Amino acid sequence: MYVQKYLVEKAICSRKEAEVFLREGLILINGKKAKPGVPLSPTDVVTLAPQAEKRLREKITIAIYKPRGIVCSNVEEEGRTVFDLFPQFKNLNTVGRLDKESEGLLLLSNDGLITKRITGDTHDVEKEYEVEVQEHVSNMKLVPIAEGLMLSDGQTLPAKVHATSRHSFRIILREGRNRQIRRMCGAVDLTVTSLKRIRIGELTLGTLRPGNFRKLEPEEVEMLRRANQE
Repeated sequence: MYVQKYLVEKAICSRKEAEVFLREGLILINGKKAKPGVPLSPTDVVTLAPQAEKRLREKITIAIYKPRGIVCSNVEEEGRTVFDLFPQFKNLNTVGRLDKESEGLLLLSNDGLITKRITGDTHDVEKEYEVEVQEHVSNMKLVPIAEGLMLSDGQTLPAKVHATSRHSFRIILREGRNRQIRRMCGAVDLTVTSLKRIRIGELTLGTLRPGNFRKLEPEEVEMLRRANQE
């Protein structure tokens, strides 16, 4: 195992961050600067130089309630953005996206490992949504969504989904394609009128209201960084 993979598996930093630390000589193996391309032995002790530890301590993750009509972007031409709403966090990145007409829980972060856990191809973290539609909906109607649908960009993964009323349902996904829920609904002739994300992993909206935010507690950050690790 190489040191980059070791640091990711120990939920210390992302692979990209590890590679930067390695190039800068900030990773130590048995007290000496790690050399690129040299695999670890079972007895090696890996530590980070103080400069790297300081950078990691400066990581921040914010939970926001994105209102409808707000764009997950920093491109002004696309409309009012989350960074217009929260200018104090312009140095952070959106972790995944919610389309303009969707609302709910969104994370802003400069933590590469959290971003990887939530948006990576390994589909580590569940996202739960409340969906309202024009048409009558039933669990039978939702079976194709639960089993996976063929969309223009390929087959969707199975989802957990159940009706909550004649015009609403909840769905839990592990992937996050562009406008995925709206496109899946369209494939089964359902018209979305409201779409709200209520959970990411173990994080929920809680008492947040549209336009509100809160900084994640250290234990919440650690939970996301270690999401679904074996």
